[in-house]
Parts: sequence; C-alpha cells; structure tokens
Amino acid sequence: MTRARLSITLPEAMWVGTVSRAYPETTITVLAAMPTGETGSGLIQVAGDMRGVRNAMGRHEGITSLAVLRANEDEALVQFDTTEPLLLFSAREAGLPIEPPVWIEDGEATLEVTAPHDRLSALGEAFEEFGLRYTVESVSDALDPEALLTDRQRRVLRRAVERGYYDTPRECTLTDLAGELGVAKSTLSEVLHRAEGRVLKRAVASPTDLATIDADIGSASGPR
Repeated sequence: MTRARLSITLPEAMWVGTVSRAYPETTITVLAAMPTGETGSGLIQVAGDMRGVRNAMGRHEGITSLAVLRANEDEALVQFDTTEPLLLFSAREAGLPIEPPVWIEDGEATLEVTAPHDRLSALGEAFEEFGLRYTVESVSDALDPEALLTDRQRRVLRRAVERGYYDTPRECTLTDLAGELGVAKSTLSEVLHRAEGRVLKRAVASPTDLATIDADIGSASGPR
C-alpha cells in the first residue's frame, strides 16, 4: 500500500475554487463528504471570514442547499449540497474513498490517500478527466501499525501505559514494571527504549525518511 499527499488546483468554476480564492486567508476543512447520485453532500469547518464565506457559498449556483450548524465570530460548521463534487466524482471513478480531512486554502486542496499503486494511478487519471490539476507532494509506504512493533514490544509498551509509567507524575517505576513482567530491569529498559525509538522515529519522520525506517523494522538485534 502507498500513502500519497496530493495538492489539487481547484477550477475557478467550482464553488470552492471561487470562494476560497475570494477569501484566501480563510481555511476550509472538509470533515465529511459523500456523493449522492449526480450531486454531493459535505460537512466543512470554516476558519477565518466565516460570514463572507457563508454568504459567497449561498450566492454560488453550484450550492443547492446550505445550513450553518454552529458558528462563532471566526469559525463555523457548515453542511451543504453541491452539484460540483468533482473530488468525490474522481475518487468514485477510481474506486477510492476520500479520507478526511481535506484542507482548502486559496484555490488549493490538500488531501492524503492510502491505496495500492494502481488505484492511485486511476485517481490521477480521474482528476485529469474532471479537469483537476494535481501535484504529488509526497509518497511513502503505508506501514501497517501492527508491523511497527514486535509482539513483545507492543505488549510491554501497552502494560507501561496502562500502569501509568508515562503519566505525569509517574505512577509506576521501571522496577515495579519489571517485577510485574518478570524480567530484569535492564532488559525491560532496553525493550522500552527500542519500542519508544520506533514509535518516535515514525512519528517525526519526513516522507523521505520513512522507507529507511520501515526497512529497519525487525532488523535490529537485542531484546525485542
């Protein structure tokens, strides 16, 4: 499986292309979306000029219904129906779901997709078919979370979390934890250190680092 981060230039004719360019300092976050026949429904969070965006959406012919579910001075939760769900149509054509959130600013949408390579290629073709220009910002292997840690590391790390070893203040010492698990304190320390290292490296890695990190998983010697 491959995970790709894509940047899509939204056509001026689309409501979201028009509105987001009219309010470039405002962020529109798509929280949920689904196609409904030849139209689409969505739930968005608007952060910025909420009133301006809401009014512009209401005036656009591509929006057929609009409801503000929650709002304050600079943020709103908006549900809408549109005749222009081109991202949804593209994803449906490629047989892929859209993974929220999708971030939209100043005519550019950013989204992440996890899929086999052939489905990603089909998505690119669908984008082109619907007139959407896109750029692949990053590509990495989508590592199964279950493969990140060994069974022993996962078991030990879970017990450490459950016992409050990572709480502040700490509710369980390394000595206590080693006694419960029936292992030497030094062995437990090394198992935790390796598990913590894998999780943290994965969390802060840039896309170019991920292949190296993934290749290292399972290759280290010592307590596992």
